Amino acid sequence: MKSGDYCRLLLLAAIWGGSFLFMRVASPAFGAINTAFLRVLFGFVGLVVILVVLRTPREYQGKFRSALMLGVINSGLPFLMYCLAARWLPAGYSAILNATTPLMGVVVGGLFFHESVTLKKALGVLLGLFGITLLTATGAAQSVSSLLAGVVACLVATSCYAVAGFLTRRWISERGGLDPKLVATGSQLGATLFLLPFFLYTSATGAQVSWAQPVVWLCVLAVGFICTAWAYILYFRLIADIGPLRSMTVTFLIPPFGILWGYLLLNETLSEGFFAGGVLICLAVWLVLSPGKKVAEKKIAAS
Repeated sequence: MKSGDYCRLLLLAAIWGGSFLFMRVASPAFGAINTAFLRVLFGFVGLVVILVVLRTPREYQGKFRSALMLGVINSGLPFLMYCLAARWLPAGYSAILNATTPLMGVVVGGLFFHESVTLKKALGVLLGLFGITLLTATGAAQSVSSLLAGVVACLVATSCYAVAGFLTRRWISERGGLDPKLVATGSQLGATLFLLPFFLYTSATGAQVSWAQPVVWLCVLAVGFICTAWAYILYFRLIADIGPLRSMTVTFLIPPFGILWGYLLLNETLSEGFFAGGVLICLAVWLVLSPGKKVAEKKIAAS
């Protein structure tokens, strides 16, 4: 990995870590499904604006349907699953389970995409999960049944992230590649179309929502334009440059940034395990991202 790849990985983690601040304000006010839909909608609008301003040619080269499907798998389904999980699980549980994305990537990659699974990668994933556990505060679930339902919903979401990462490489990168801005735009359109029926149903049958809340709208716009539109451009660029499994390790770095932003901006206190967990997460990311022995030997021989 190049230094620029590490910088983009950290920047992406910082942006997605900040999304917890905005979602914390928006979800209770507008509702989880409404917020998820508005997030992908404004993400799509923001990406369209970026394409227009940068005068990016909108030529999908036969990959438009693939981009739409990636949006359903990588945004629509996971966001919906986390909305359902929020009914049964404390936020800390979801944060911990979100970090299983690289673990799902190792499993899905090994089973379905011929990805090599090394002991170092497996150890890195497990170490990262332990670090996440140390620095994430969790509450008590209502019952065993609700806990299991919420855990299954979260694992479906992280499985979707893993599958989408490998499908991006197969459908996009290995077919000649595509501008990450176009991939992100198509994917968010697909997610918007997928979540639209749920949004309409909730609006028609759910509790009445007070939409006249300027601060909440600012949070929704921020999570849409910054944490979705810009972030997904960075994410698909990372997949193209460093591969899906390495890109998924961003989920290890999101909780530390989320806690840090809460500490700096919301006066939240750091957990006792913050620093120990942070060190373990850094070590885990290094284990997953560092090249294997054979790859390193090839690079030395080539030089």
